[in-house]
Amino acid sequence: MPAHLAAAAAATVILVHGAFADGSSWNKVIANLQRKSIDVVAVQNPMSSLADDVAATDRAIEAAKGPVVLVGHSWAGAVITQAGDDPKVKALVYISALAPDVGMSANDLGKGAPLLPWQKAAVVSKDGFLTIPEGIVESEFAQDLPKSQARILAATQGPIAARAFDDKLSIAAWRDKPCWYIVAKMDHMIAPDAERAMARTMKAHVIELNSSHVSMLSHPDKVTAVIEDALASATLSQMANAH
Repeated sequence: MPAHLAAAAAATVILVHGAFADGSSWNKVIANLQRKSIDVVAVQNPMSSLADDVAATDRAIEAAKGPVVLVGHSWAGAVITQAGDDPKVKALVYISALAPDVGMSANDLGKGAPLLPWQKAAVVSKDGFLTIPEGIVESEFAQDLPKSQARILAATQGPIAARAFDDKLSIAAWRDKPCWYIVAKMDHMIAPDAERAMARTMKAHVIELNSSHVSMLSHPDKVTAVIEDALASATLSQMANAH
């Protein structure tokens, strides 16, 4: 086996889901990676606070063998930005994801922007957790998926504490780690131009897809290819540092 493939085989991809989703949102990407014998783990975020989601991700990083490529979708961009400081993490992949800087919250990134349809339609529980209605999942979250798949997403969505979006980061791992960013050109949850701006700030390798917010479900092969690119780069860098 070529050395870089052997190094990749010793690495772990950790997938961190966003708001209004759960670990099953990665199922198609997981299957792709497992077919290539790449170790992969999907974190199940409690979504009760940034700290709680970072703690869940930290547990996965601690348990992982070898170097880690950390992948975050949407809200989880904030999570991997904080958790990615771990020395085992060699690369960060952001998929239509939020990338706050130190001292910023997810909400700070959207300050001054008009409310999007999903924000107006979000339902708040008595204890302050947000969900989005099935119709909004179909029209705003996953509009390029078959309706049957969008309805499954709506049924499996994880509520998120509204206050989590105000939790401020103390670390911005993207400042020191190589980053990849997938911009979804048809995103209705985060404005594509906002995604491009975050990617520029991070000096990320940018890939644009004709996708809704959930490119890992509508374009799983292309998303997998980006993760593999990050994995190859991270493991080659690891090998170079070892010599």
